[in-house]
Amino acid sequence: MNEQNNFQITVIFEPENYSRLLPRPRSVTQLLNRLKLKPCEVLVIRNGGLLTPDREILPGETITLRSVVSRG
Repeated sequence: MNEQNNFQITVIFEPENYSRLLPRPRSVTQLLNRLKLKPCEVLVIRNGGLLTPDREILPGETITLRSVVSRG
């Protein structure tokens, strides 16, 4: 892992299917606040498992945000 990854995470947005590097938040709550999202709007997934708002996010991780809001 290079030094820059120590301060960033990769966020994959689904179903839009794009990713972004972001400065690492300390928790799921901080990530959602930074992206102006509510916990009821997305599923937060790491390594196939769901994360609750209080879970820590580690440097260099890949987090998937899967929309659960109807766009119709």
